[in-house]
Amino acid sequence: MRAAVFTELNGPLSVEDVTPTEPGPRDVVVRVTASGICHSDLSVINGTLPMPPPAILGHEGTGIVEEVGAEVSGLQKGDRVIGSFIPACGVCWFCKNGQSNLCENTYTVMANPRATRADGTPLPTMTGLGTFSEQMICDAMSLVKVETDLPDEQLALIGCGVTTGVGSALNTAKVVPGSTVVVIGCGGVGQAVIQGANIAGAARIIAVDPVPLKRDMALKLGATDTIDPGEGDVPTQVLELTSGRGADYAFEVIGNPDLITQAFNCTRAGGTTVAVGVPRSDANVTIPSFPLILQEKRLLGTVYGSAQVRRDFPRLIGLVETGKLDLGDMVSRTITLEEVNEGLRAMQDGEVIRSVIQPHQH
Repeated sequence: MRAAVFTELNGPLSVEDVTPTEPGPRDVVVRVTASGICHSDLSVINGTLPMPPPAILGHEGTGIVEEVGAEVSGLQKGDRVIGSFIPACGVCWFCKNGQSNLCENTYTVMANPRATRADGTPLPTMTGLGTFSEQMICDAMSLVKVETDLPDEQLALIGCGVTTGVGSALNTAKVVPGSTVVVIGCGGVGQAVIQGANIAGAARIIAVDPVPLKRDMALKLGATDTIDPGEGDVPTQVLELTSGRGADYAFEVIGNPDLITQAFNCTRAGGTTVAVGVPRSDANVTIPSFPLILQEKRLLGTVYGSAQVRRDFPRLIGLVETGKLDLGDMVSRTITLEEVNEGLRAMQDGEVIRSVIQPHQH
């Protein structure tokens, strides 16, 4: 099978023929039909997310089940599935207590090599999936069966960016109707936060991004106002738009510690700041203590939008099918697996909201 292999820090991915390993009794073989290119893939390449090469990247994807192991239940050949980049084992303490996004098997599923290179080097896969490939072998706990006719390129986005963004608004922040929301960083996940806030009934949604394409798309997807950070201090501009109070909710969707502080400074007394983007593992966030305590500001972290994927994937599909969540406009272009490096460049340069790989298109 063909796969995009991470071979060196800050280097291009190598698209090459690899040999899949023999699936185990708990494993499922999936024909990958679409995979989004997410900023987290770039974060592995540049070392922000520590994962040693070589490995097959990609963690936002969908496909069709081709084979199931002897101990797998609930999935069969022909099922349509979305990969969950955090597994949901259903039996660990977190899964049993309504926090499957913190599943104790998150790192366990990454340990097994799922393919070998031509020279015999074993290849683990990003988050236990490895969606930048024609086929993936993964543990059944990393897959969610879905029943829908949505296009593959839209369904793939639910695997990471859409669930993370919409979930951050609905599950983590619990945005309430009539509120004011600021979203700093309007790439794929940021656009999903905007849509989640819109679904929740926010009255005013302020999108902050230096890229005109992203600000324009934010307005199309539910933002009411935009801010270009190059035109002045962002918290000052937010205060001007909110009668001097600040926003009820502010989301940082880039992973920059300074911008998490900026989001905190955009938040009103008694409001909520949500850190969605993932900074480097050695980064620290500096928050002023008086507003945190004496103004009762809340700072929340979120992973996977606090989603319970077996519940939330079908809910998100329902929102798309009924026109309340727009994934079509989030797909800027579809590309082949061989064009993966061009897709990564386009994302880094702010040319796209999402590029989606269709591995079997040539």
